[in-house]
Amino acid sequence: MLDSGDTGPGADDGGPGDTGADGPLTSTVERGSFCLARCTCGWSGPARRARGLARDDAAAHTTTRHSVPDVL
Repeated sequence: MLDSGDTGPGADDGGPGDTGADGPLTSTVERGSFCLARCTCGWSGPARRARGLARDDAAAHTTTRHSVPDVL
């Protein structure tokens, strides 16, 4: 399993459970001809043939699951 090195917000050492200063860390992981997004919270996206789609999955996950709600 190869890690493509694409990381999202909160990049620190990338260890399990590392949420970094800015929030969870997302990355893309390659398995054969497929690429999938992963998050340190335990979430894993669907396998994709295009890295860009896996990155989009990670961005959508970070936005929907880890963004701070606006409080007035």
